[in-house]
Amino acid sequence: MQALVFDSQLQFTRHYPMPRVAENESRVRVLRAGICNTDLEIVKGYLGFRGILGHEFVGVVEEGKMRGARVVGDINASDGTCATCARGDETHCPHRTTLGIVKRDGAFADYLTLPTRNLHRVPDAVSDAHAVFVEPLAAACEITERVHIKPTDRVGVIGDGKLGLLCAQVLFLTGCDLLLFGRHEKKFAFLQKRGIRATTDAASMPGQFDVVVDCTGNAGGFDLARKLLRPRGTLVLKSTFHGEQAMAFAPLVIDEITITGSRCGPFAPALRLLEQKLVDVDSMLSAEYPLARGVEAFEHARAAGVLKVHLLMN
Repeated sequence: MQALVFDSQLQFTRHYPMPRVAENESRVRVLRAGICNTDLEIVKGYLGFRGILGHEFVGVVEEGKMRGARVVGDINASDGTCATCARGDETHCPHRTTLGIVKRDGAFADYLTLPTRNLHRVPDAVSDAHAVFVEPLAAACEITERVHIKPTDRVGVIGDGKLGLLCAQVLFLTGCDLLLFGRHEKKFAFLQKRGIRATTDAASMPGQFDVVVDCTGNAGGFDLARKLLRPRGTLVLKSTFHGEQAMAFAPLVIDEITITGSRCGPFAPALRLLEQKLVDVDSMLSAEYPLARGVEAFEHARAAGVLKVHLLMN
């Protein structure tokens, strides 16, 4: 099959072996997939992954119990039997594989496999282009699973990249007093049309926020988030990147800051938000490329100001 493979360098091939379907899994013919910042970081060395990249996708089940269904999929394949899974924390299963990230070939190929229980039917009202946003939108929804955001809370989102823009739209629906901090004013236009405030000026607002979400994808986001928080505020970390984070712990202790990690999230709410058109993803799609031009697509995705780039399998 065709695939975009990373093994110290990124390359396209037409001769990658078809994935074998294990018991209780399904084989999905991929229709389109999205390039994520995590994919860009893996190419830099993040997590040491080798194989087919990609974890944001929509496809059609060709082998398995849901044959013929158009689906998206939870990317963490747990064993379903360990103590971690039994308490409901399947995404933290110590034996898990993760699509295109940890020990499981991903979505930048004609076919992928996932446990059937990971697959979610896509409503007819949600297009393929929109469905590819389900996985990152679910990650945005996870913030409200981890932290109770009240309408009276003043909330800051740092980062005007793909994830930051999705997080801002999800958090806006809570009714909180929301402000997004970014570097590119041209990205703010569609948010402002939805009533979401955005600014490039973070220096004038130290200590004014109850909750700050770091979506920068770099080490500097943590320090800025810390400066924006009031004492006893909550810092939500969404950034994953190749490299180390240096920080002073004493200010966190003195101000009694709560730090919450937030990673993958629930697909059902994300599908519902797209079906009801409560978030705008059309404004976030920057380009589409055929899979054969995947290396070129990665270069485009790295460019400043670019949001989501999709790969089309056919």
